[in-house]
Amino acid sequence: MSEISMLAIDLTKNSFQVCAVRGDGSIVFNRAVSRPRLHHLLAQQEDCIVAMEACATSHHWGRRAGMQECSNCWT
Repeated sequence: MSEISMLAIDLTKNSFQVCAVRGDGSIVFNRAVSRPRLHHLLAQQEDCIVAMEACATSHHWGRRAGMQECSNCWT
């Protein structure tokens, strides 16, 4: 996933819209993902910018995005 320079995430309760963008602005993918899939995506993603709206859960997801390894993402 090294081609991704930014992840834009629309946070909701059960599914999340994730748009991955290259450095030149072209879209790698734009799809809805489940909560477990978002955990996995953030754990596997190399360093990049993660953009999301400020809301009640943005701090939680911001911490998840900043983790280098995610052996147990639910703790």
